[in-house]
Amino acid sequence: MMTRREALKAAAFAAAGTAVAAGQIIRSTSKIQHTAAGADGPFTLPELPYPVDALEPHIDARTMEIHHGKHHAGYVANLNRAINEYGEQFRAMTIEDILRDLSRVPEKIRATVRNNGGGHYNHSLFWQMMTKNGGSEPKGDLGRAIAKRFGSFSVFKDEFSRAALGVFGSGWAWLTLDAGQLHIETTPNQDTPLSAGRMPLLGLDVWEHAYYLKYQNRRADYVTAWWNVVNWDFVAERYALFKTSTTP
Repeated sequence: MMTRREALKAAAFAAAGTAVAAGQIIRSTSKIQHTAAGADGPFTLPELPYPVDALEPHIDARTMEIHHGKHHAGYVANLNRAINEYGEQFRAMTIEDILRDLSRVPEKIRATVRNNGGGHYNHSLFWQMMTKNGGSEPKGDLGRAIAKRFGSFSVFKDEFSRAALGVFGSGWAWLTLDAGQLHIETTPNQDTPLSAGRMPLLGLDVWEHAYYLKYQNRRADYVTAWWNVVNWDFVAERYALFKTSTTP
């Protein structure tokens, strides 16, 4: 019987090399849904992997309802609309493959795909990067890699938090992997490190819609609370899968 890690790798290789006519493509550990072409378009809104109130009290249920059911759903709808009208050649591609090389996207819809495709990809990961009773700190290979790269988990946590608080306006803070090396970086709006050739392992959404109902303008309180729901098992799976890859 295959281990979970072996199964994830098998799924990733199968997805990369096989054209699927119907159903879902599960790409690595991201579980980003891609369906056969239909009335609404090739991309679908993934279900949350937990109830909307599962992350209480750190992230409130009403925020999750609006964030997932309105904002993320809006990115999917806008992305599908653009692909349906101008990007027929992209209907069979995964969102990862599209975002890896946006220069292939027609200029007329490139900004729409960048913003809404990035929003779909980033959020599809974000939901899985959190879990009920999360937090603590990473163990195993990922924990050792973070300690080696940043000096300790505590130092990493402080640097990541500062990056999140330093985003001007809307954007994301990320722990990324580039040629086996860990990095902390930020992106504006819904840009994704994937488009710059780096693999996102952990991301924090610091758009106001991610926290304003509960925390208002207190982004620092939101960032502090968010550490209590980080799904380190998911992040560790992504690290194990991609740490030896030469391309994201």
